[in-house]
Amino acid sequence: MLNLIFSTSSALYLTLLFPLVGAGILALCGHRRMAGPLNLIICIATFITSLKLAVDVFYSGSIITPSNYFYVDAFNVYLVLLNSFVGMTTAVFSGPYMAHEQKIGRVKSAGMRLYHSMYQGFLFTMLLALMTNNLGILWVAVEGATLATVLLVSLYRTPESIEAGWKYFLICGVGIAQALFGTTLIYFAAVQIMPDSSQALMWSVLYSHAAELEPTVLLLAFVFLIVGYGTKIGLVPLHNWLPDAHSEGPTPMSAILSGLLLNIALYAVVRFKMLIDPALGTNIAGHIMMGFGLLSFLVAGLLLHRQRDIKRMFSYSSIEHMGLITFAFGIGGPLATFGALLHMIVHSLTKSAIFVTVGHATQACKTQSIEQIRGLINSQPKIGWGLLIGTIAIAGLPPFGVFTSEFLLFSATIKSYPWLVITLLIGLSIAFAGLFRHVQPMVFGPCPQGHIHIKANMWPVALHLCLILWLGIAVPDVLAGWIDQATIMISGKGVL
Repeated sequence: MLNLIFSTSSALYLTLLFPLVGAGILALCGHRRMAGPLNLIICIATFITSLKLAVDVFYSGSIITPSNYFYVDAFNVYLVLLNSFVGMTTAVFSGPYMAHEQKIGRVKSAGMRLYHSMYQGFLFTMLLALMTNNLGILWVAVEGATLATVLLVSLYRTPESIEAGWKYFLICGVGIAQALFGTTLIYFAAVQIMPDSSQALMWSVLYSHAAELEPTVLLLAFVFLIVGYGTKIGLVPLHNWLPDAHSEGPTPMSAILSGLLLNIALYAVVRFKMLIDPALGTNIAGHIMMGFGLLSFLVAGLLLHRQRDIKRMFSYSSIEHMGLITFAFGIGGPLATFGALLHMIVHSLTKSAIFVTVGHATQACKTQSIEQIRGLINSQPKIGWGLLIGTIAIAGLPPFGVFTSEFLLFSATIKSYPWLVITLLIGLSIAFAGLFRHVQPMVFGPCPQGHIHIKANMWPVALHLCLILWLGIAVPDVLAGWIDQATIMISGKGVL
C-alpha cells in the first residue's frame, strides 16, 4: 500500500491534488482559527510528495504520464520542489501574520476565506504550469495564477489595493494575451509537420521535432511569447504592475509572488527557447532575452534609489534579479545556464525570507514607509538582523549563495561577451548602493515612538538564510548534479 501511495505517478498527482483540494476546503473554513494550521499541513503534504517526485526523477530520469499531459524532468522538478518548499515555509509565517491582520481589522472573515483558498489555488496553478506537458494548459495555468494573484492583491479592499489589482489584471491580461497568440503560432507551425494535431502542443513531442518547425513562424512566435510571459516575469518596460502588487497585497503573497511566480513565467520562456533554437539554428532568441534582461537589470537598479515604500523597493530588487537571470539564459552555454538555474534557487530563498522579515517589520512599525521604519535592531533585534543579513545576501556579498551564482554568471559573460562585464558591474554597484542607502537607517537608525513589540516567527527566515549560506560555501553534490542534468537539457552540455 505504501508503495502504491508513493509511486512515481501517484506522487505527481498528489502534488497537484493536495493544493487543489485544499483550496476548496479552505474556501469553506478559511476564516476559522484552524485555517492557518490547516493551510500549513496541506503545504507540508505537498512538499513531501514533491520531494518523493524529485527523488524519482533524479535517480530514474524524466517521467511522462500515459496520457502525455504531464511531463517532469530535471528542469521543472527542481522548481516543483522549490515551489512546495517556499510555499510551506511561507505558510509558517502566513498563519500568525494573517491572524494579526484580522485582529486589527484589516481583513474580515470573508477575506480570510478568500486569502487561504487563493493561497492554495495560487500554489496549485504554479505547480500545474510546471508539470504540464501541454503548452496550452501551461498558458491556462499561468492565467489562473494571474487571477488568483489579483484576488490576493486586492484583499484589503482599499482604493489603492483595488487600483493595484485592476492594474495587475489589465497589464498582465494584455501580456498573457500576447503569450496566447505566440502559443497559437507554435501550434500552427506544428500542425504543418505532425499528422496528429492533438499532439501539436505537447512539449515533449514538439521538442523531438523542433528542427523541422518553420523558423520564421517560430521567431515571430517567440517575440509574442517573450512579451507575454515577460510581463509576468516583470521585465522592463512590462514591469509596472509588480511594485504596486507587492505594496498593496498581504506580505505572504509578496513572498510567494516574488520567490515563485516570476520563476514560473521565466521557466515558460526557457521552454519555448528550447524549441526555437534548433529551428532557427542561431541564438536570436537568446539575444532578445539578453536585451530584455539587461535593460531590466539596469533600470530596476536605478529605480531602487527612488522608492519610499519598503515592499516596492524589494519588488524592484526582484525585477533586477529576474533581469539578470533572463540575461544569463539568453547567453546560453553550460556555465551561464548552470548559473541561471542556481540563481533562481538562491533568489527565491533569499527574497521570500526578506519579505517575511519585511512583513514583521511593517506590523511592528505600523507602516510600509521607509522613512518611518527605523532602529529595528534596537526595537526588534530578530527582525533587524534578519533584514540586514537578508539584504547582504540579496546584494550578492560573500559567502552567500547569490554571490556564487552571480560569480558564475559573470564568468560566463566574460567568456562570451566580455564587453558587457563593465555594464553588469555598474548595474550591481547601483543596486547595491540603492539597497543599503535605504536599509542602513531602517536597521541602525534611532528608534522612533509608536513601534509595537510583536512576536516575530523568524524560523522560516533562519532556515532560508542558512540554506543560502550553505549554497554559498559549497553546493551539495546532489544539487549540483541535479542542476547539471537540467543544464544538459537546456544547453546540450553540462558543467560538471
